[in-house]
Amino acid sequence: MSEKKKKNIEGAPDSKKLAELEAHIEGLNEQLEEAKKKADDVKADYLRLMAEFDTFRRRTAEEKLALVGSAASDTIKGLLPILDDCEIALANLEKSTDSEAAKEGTQMIFGKLTAYLKGKGLERIDAKGKDFDTELHEAVTTFPAPSEDLKGKVIDVVQTGYTLGDKVLRYAKVVVGA
Repeated sequence: MSEKKKKNIEGAPDSKKLAELEAHIEGLNEQLEEAKKKADDVKADYLRLMAEFDTFRRRTAEEKLALVGSAASDTIKGLLPILDDCEIALANLEKSTDSEAAKEGTQMIFGKLTAYLKGKGLERIDAKGKDFDTELHEAVTTFPAPSEDLKGKVIDVVQTGYTLGDKVLRYAKVVVGA
């Protein structure tokens, strides 16, 4: 073997370069692993942020729907006294013999108002003759029942109650047989 080859094999300059390159490669591999770890952390943070944003968007949409529903509920609740007045006016006009046109006009207005409110989901609570239910009725007073079968039942309705969807807007104010 030549003298030059022996020198390279036994730890001369080429093996020193090789060791340096291996150390450099090892350092680069460590940097690569660190970069991969940082990328995974950033990706996890990004996914968490996106999930939080989706939750925020969904919650905001739900709150918006609830607000709209509440506004509709408040609007309809504000119309209930008008509905009551129309009922009273109709009852008074039925007793009166004055003008048939006034009766028809009032009935027309009442019909349009009730049709509109029904279209929005308003339902009247039928109470008279039904069992007293605290979920739907508010007892104004109790009255001795004229017969045994009317005990615990609604004898008279003082103010009509209404529901909107499955939510009670106004409880029916009733007189209960005792």
